[in-house]
Amino acid sequence: METTARHTPTPSPFALLLVRWVALAAAFAFTAWVLNGVDIAGGFWAYVWVALLFGIVNAVVGTILRILTLPFNLITLGLVSLLITAVLLSITDALTTHLTIDDFFWTTIWAAIILAVVAVVVEMILQLIFWREPVVAA
Repeated sequence: METTARHTPTPSPFALLLVRWVALAAAFAFTAWVLNGVDIAGGFWAYVWVALLFGIVNAVVGTILRILTLPFNLITLGLVSLLITAVLLSITDALTTHLTIDDFFWTTIWAAIILAVVAVVVEMILQLIFWREPVVAA
């Protein structure tokens, strides 16, 4: 069996970070478009700013919250992660005037669900684009 691989250069971590940042901004745009209670005011740069701010809040506060709630997360099979993401969205809402979330509980929970689904889809697309497996030829 002969293998032929498309030899694509491995992208730099900085390039992947930028792609994921833009993808998160697009996820916020989709979430604001789908949900009536989520509004992002200020155009394209507001989406980029909210995505950056949410990424920082997620990296700092989200990591601490996930470590502290790990036993509960294991017991509930990951449902606590949804609540953590909702809390992180509320923190981001409090930090910027560009993001407005009407109701904490249901609107924020639905926004967290939509962001999680879009993040999984974008991650799958990125893996298809950047980390292709070799093509096996018979």
